[in-house]
Amino acid sequence: MSRVYMIRHGKPAATWGDDDLDPGLDADGKAQAERAADLLMALPEGERPIRVFASPLRRCRETAQPYADRIGVAVEIDPRFGEIPSPAALGPKERGEWLRAAFQGEWTQMQGDIDYDAWRRSVAEALAQQADAAVFSHFVAINAAVSCITGEAKVLSFRPDHVSMSVFDTTGGRLALVERGPEAATHVL
Repeated sequence: MSRVYMIRHGKPAATWGDDDLDPGLDADGKAQAERAADLLMALPEGERPIRVFASPLRRCRETAQPYADRIGVAVEIDPRFGEIPSPAALGPKERGEWLRAAFQGEWTQMQGDIDYDAWRRSVAEALAQQADAAVFSHFVAINAAVSCITGEAKVLSFRPDHVSMSVFDTTGGRLALVERGPEAATHVL
């Protein structure tokens, strides 16, 4: 059995619906990234992640970097932990509206260019392939992994706060949820 920590990125300098499609962290987000690194470093040595993965987006890479620096490894970029793909024709403002509507429904009802239920499963499968890892990802991707394990059909099953850390165990390619990360009021809705 191996432990995997899935951590939501820190507070970005812009939110979805803004014109910046790939914002980095703001000052609060940078402080949150340092706190996430502190929490991971405080784990018992046998439970501390030895690999660091991040979504390709800046906010995740910047959240992952402090922990990677502390343990002396490179952040491994993995697009499977990226943000949920939105329909190709949507601009930033329309993407926000599309996400708000998606959060009210179920995975199998989402409208777009891809099979979102299959995307959800692919996030969980990618997570199950990891061992002794910290994975820095996104609000929706974390919901995708948790919903696969719990069988929840709703897109929005919980609201992970910035740098919320959900804990999973992996055994032989199987994923089990140990603990959901802290929830908080967010600007997602």
